[in-house]
Amino acid sequence: MEIALQYDRLQFAVTATFHYLFPQLTMGLALFLLYFRTRDLLSGGDHFHEVARFWTGIFALSFAFGVVTGIPLEFQFGTNWAAFSNYAGGIIGQTLAMEGVFAFFLESSFLGVLLFGESRVSRRVLWVASAMLFAGAWLSGYFILATNAWMQHPVAYQVLDNGHLVVGSLWELLTNPWLFWEFSHTMTAAVATGSFVMAAVGALYLLADRHLAHAKTYVRTGVVAGALASILLITPTGHESARQVFEHQPIKGAAFEGLFRSERGADILLIGQPNLETMTIDNPLVVPSALSLLVYYDLYAKVKGLDAFPPHEWPDHIALLYFSYHIMAGLGTWLVVVMGLALLWLWRDRLFTSGWLLWLLLLSAPVPYIATTAGWMTAELGRQPWLVYGLFRTAEGISPLVHSGNTLFTLLGFLGLYLAMGLLFVLLVVEKLRQGPAEQVPVGRQIGK
Repeated sequence: MEIALQYDRLQFAVTATFHYLFPQLTMGLALFLLYFRTRDLLSGGDHFHEVARFWTGIFALSFAFGVVTGIPLEFQFGTNWAAFSNYAGGIIGQTLAMEGVFAFFLESSFLGVLLFGESRVSRRVLWVASAMLFAGAWLSGYFILATNAWMQHPVAYQVLDNGHLVVGSLWELLTNPWLFWEFSHTMTAAVATGSFVMAAVGALYLLADRHLAHAKTYVRTGVVAGALASILLITPTGHESARQVFEHQPIKGAAFEGLFRSERGADILLIGQPNLETMTIDNPLVVPSALSLLVYYDLYAKVKGLDAFPPHEWPDHIALLYFSYHIMAGLGTWLVVVMGLALLWLWRDRLFTSGWLLWLLLLSAPVPYIATTAGWMTAELGRQPWLVYGLFRTAEGISPLVHSGNTLFTLLGFLGLYLAMGLLFVLLVVEKLRQGPAEQVPVGRQIGK
């Protein structure tokens, strides 16, 4: 049973990680598409129409792969986590169903308008379609995060006679206090991903001396939005998310900060390696008393370490949790530095001719993907050993009739399939970038404003 549990967890981690590579880009790009369509509606020219059309194509590719990879992810609640689904299906089924409605109906319907009705409708209709696409993408994210927020901080539930849970108040479920900062931090990260991808594409075209007008728009938009999003990722959204963890999940906070012993005036570790045998940090570089100050706004406040809790309540992969958190935080700083430099050079009107900085923007495109992956690893590893924090343990949630060999077989199948899908996605994006933005406006585009 223990081996099956580890394979079930690993399979869900693999499928969730690969899936989230796609919606984080679409949720970020949805905001930019609305911005470009707004500029198109106000300007009356064709430039922003062409820009919006180009990024709608990138959005559509990412959306399609997100749908394909998201379906087996949700199926795993039944195939691999049947006991959990029986226990909490009356709650998570509500939010997952609403996510499906907005993702598959609202979002996909208006994406179809943008893709296939562009030459047949007016600018105003295209703007409305973009607004609804944005609403669908972000509402879809909201309901998925409402599911996760409930698992992190369960609220608004009732226990039936058979021990299963149902929703006590849908409004309280959707206004879970944990959800506000989780949603704001996650969506800000999605905007940062879209910003870095957009700036990287613009930098690529500038370095290749192609599509210069479009490239400058991509870089300018990506840098301005990326600088703002990168700052917001650190404060207030990242800071408040961390404080929320220390308030409601102090074991997770102590583990990802590497705080093995309770301390007054607790330090923040910038670097160091956790030693689980001695319960210390090797080769530490610290900021004195910074953790107490950031969590409790008091230099001498006591922060509970892992020693304040029974070991069977600790996360089971403390070292991986610690490194995931510090990778996320370190890369968050990198995002601020890169976009800060780019914004300064943009303000000085030197960015478009600074080859080294354009290369830096281009090579930094994968960084937000790595940072968000590390962030989700921090959130999910830190919740262990609970599926529903404080209520339902992970070991209790797996399907009793699905054995380790079955899970390993499907895990290997997913790895092979996702490798092929990843290569296909890269090839399609490369081909889209090779074609570049269209320079001509369809004839039907002249229908009206």
